[in-house]
Amino acid sequence: MKDMAPTASRSAGSTAPVDEVLPITQMFLYGLQHVLVMYAGAVAVPLVVGNAVGLPPEHIILLISADLFVCGVATIIQSLGVGTWLGCRLPLIQGCTFAALIPMVLIGKEYGIGGISGAVIVSGIFILACAPWMSKLIRFFPKVVMGSIVTLIGMSIMPVAGGWIGGGSSEMAGFGAPFALLMAFITLVIILNIYTFASGVVKNTSVLIGLIIGSIIWSFFKPLDLHLFNSTQWLHLPTLMPFAKPEFHIIPVALLSMVMVVVMVETMSSMMATGDIVGKKVDAKMLRNGLNTCGVATTICGLFNLFPYSAFAQNVGLIGLTGVRSRFVVSVSGVILILMGIFAKMAALVVLIPKPILGGAGIVMFGMVAVSGIRTLGQVNYRNNNNGMVVALTLGLGMMPVVVPNLFSQFPPMAQLFLHSGITIGTLTAIVANLTLNGSVPFRVNQEAPVPDPAPPSSAARNVAVRTVRMWLLLRKVQKEQNPEEAREG
Repeated sequence: MKDMAPTASRSAGSTAPVDEVLPITQMFLYGLQHVLVMYAGAVAVPLVVGNAVGLPPEHIILLISADLFVCGVATIIQSLGVGTWLGCRLPLIQGCTFAALIPMVLIGKEYGIGGISGAVIVSGIFILACAPWMSKLIRFFPKVVMGSIVTLIGMSIMPVAGGWIGGGSSEMAGFGAPFALLMAFITLVIILNIYTFASGVVKNTSVLIGLIIGSIIWSFFKPLDLHLFNSTQWLHLPTLMPFAKPEFHIIPVALLSMVMVVVMVETMSSMMATGDIVGKKVDAKMLRNGLNTCGVATTICGLFNLFPYSAFAQNVGLIGLTGVRSRFVVSVSGVILILMGIFAKMAALVVLIPKPILGGAGIVMFGMVAVSGIRTLGQVNYRNNNNGMVVALTLGLGMMPVVVPNLFSQFPPMAQLFLHSGITIGTLTAIVANLTLNGSVPFRVNQEAPVPDPAPPSSAARNVAVRTVRMWLLLRKVQKEQNPEEAREG
């Protein structure tokens, strides 16, 4: 008996998993789970940049609300597609990229929010101009390169979960408190138990249920911070240039445009990782459409004093964890994000989830990204070639900025913008190493569609029951073959 992910009623094999339309209740629950996973990352960039440029708290809340609204619109376009040039039609969540965080803080301190907005608008146009030729780099991503990059993504974002477990930033007072670590562990255990012993919708919303239960348990010992919720207005619609008009300066524009190269590489890596998980071959057109979506969203958001957008890697791990691969689920996530952007109180409500609770869930979600890459590497041939060295160099060099954050601190600030990203270093290393060590391998385009990740197993009890029935049928068959007369009487 083959385990299957939850699907709407359909004929077998008639619809690809990525194109399944599930019942609306399931899509809402799965979509909400995606939102909870990405919410902390989505609000972190406007929160940090808003504080850096000196915006008052009430303006920062409005900035976060507008950011969620644009995140939702970009997510719907990316997952459903618009016309023939927008949207990769994969289950990808769009959000503010962390790669541009440090440059925007530097720009904001020197030129203000207007300088950031001008640079963001130009950088979005830069993405649109580069998308057609950047997307053709697909031929440089055979399985050994793709598997190495996806594995590196999972390993690189694990420190995010570690920061959440400790309670935020390692520079904060009280970081790594025993209570925070204990609650992260309890949340992880809750998720694992639900994932192992439950089935159906409950199993596939194990992360959502774990976050809710973990937050409730937390509230028994420490009161949840209701300040942001109480100070947030009920309704808020994004407005054009609410804080400053865009200003265009050469240095901020050049700086942020160069950072967009990193963003494009990371976005393409996330698209290919998602395609590998859901079993859909990602070609140059899909990569171009996905980059176009990021470019359009980034250009428009600059008019709202917002920031560059890219695909969120942590949600890729959630897809692998739950086995729910439908892009329509992610489009529902976009609708939820839009509603949270309009009804600002809803957005503030999610902020109540303590970071250690998110960290407990992040361990399994981010780990599943690495698992997807390891599965791809398992399909690579390592005999009579240098594929093993390609993997070793990619992971070894790509993890350097993660394990030794200050390794490149003596380099010029411009170089540090690229070197601080292990994913960028690893991607470039994988491509160059494969070209130099394996010769023409990258130019042999693989025409085979990727095999989707297997659906998560059903509950343990169900598996035991299935094996018992199979064993009983086998024994009956042997009995009939040996004693046909006795078996007929029985």
